[in-house]
Amino acid sequence: MYTHVTIIGAGLGGLTLARVLHVHGIPATVYEAEPAPTARAQGGMLDIHEDNGQPALDAAGLTEEFRGLVLEGREATRVLAPDGTVLFDDDSTRGRPEVLRGELRLILLDSLPADTVRWGHKVTGVRALGKSRHEVTFADGTTVTTNLLVGADGAWSRVRPLLSAATPEYTGTSYVETYLYDADTRHPATAKAVGGGSLFALAPGKGIQAHRENGGTLHTYVALSRPRDWFADIDFTDSTTAAKRIAEEFDGWAPELTALITDSDTPLVLRTLNALPIEHRWDRVPGITLLGDAAHLSAPNGEGANLAMYDGAELGKALAAHPDDPEAALAVYEEPLFARSAAAAADGAELNEVLFGDNTPGSLLDMFAGGEQPH
Repeated sequence: MYTHVTIIGAGLGGLTLARVLHVHGIPATVYEAEPAPTARAQGGMLDIHEDNGQPALDAAGLTEEFRGLVLEGREATRVLAPDGTVLFDDDSTRGRPEVLRGELRLILLDSLPADTVRWGHKVTGVRALGKSRHEVTFADGTTVTTNLLVGADGAWSRVRPLLSAATPEYTGTSYVETYLYDADTRHPATAKAVGGGSLFALAPGKGIQAHRENGGTLHTYVALSRPRDWFADIDFTDSTTAAKRIAEEFDGWAPELTALITDSDTPLVLRTLNALPIEHRWDRVPGITLLGDAAHLSAPNGEGANLAMYDGAELGKALAAHPDDPEAALAVYEEPLFARSAAAAADGAELNEVLFGDNTPGSLLDMFAGGEQPH
């Protein structure tokens, strides 16, 4: 029987793994660089999918708690032309209920024994010791040695190099993140444009994507297909100037749309989009594996958090099913992981072309007409 599982990273995937292990009586410790669970905002809305995110939460025994987080009506979707003309408007539900990432993370944290997550443990190095053992070194100089190490530490994983030489590469598109608060009162035209759920306003190489969160909070990702150097020339520490420069790329667009950039209530944040190779995989290395973005970082397509949770649940179940043979458990987990990761990464690359390619927004409208849904 496993004596302990060491997990690096307290994102949704790592916490789901810890919770599923706890359900099966397997102890785990999660090491997280952030000093506390409230150290930073955890991102916006997540649509939790029937084929991966929801089964993962069921394996964690948290379906009822998850249902209590669902924000009704947020599955609504609309597409606007740059001049504000409504091209598509659908308020139907599609079996992918929307929740706030931070609230979902909180129910996972609350479901674990109090000492499971060790905050303020930034990993500075990981090395193999042989015989399935690995040593993890933290920024404060302390170390931990483990017979079963799981890298759930995201895009720039410190664990990944022990399994793979692959590193994320820039996709050619970046997001600029903004927020409008109390928009129904303070920005009624913009709130009306966004509607009750998500908004896509697209043109080749760029787009404004917004989502209504709690109440009148509008969370926006402004997409621009530009080289890294283009963004490097913008001083994002000066939000007024940065907003003006980003808004210039949308000159002539409806003011209710550009207000999502120029009237942001928070400093603009640049989010470069990076991805691992679509077919990323590694040879079995005793005593170590990856999940989530550490394993399969890809262009955004709504699958990232869902896959991370599913990875965590599947790994937890595999370890519980093979209590005396961790290598068998890791092999059972990894082969399906590679297949589903490659499929999701290919879908992400294709969706990026649908959203920002030469045929947008027509390509997106065609997707809707065919019954498909971007996330």
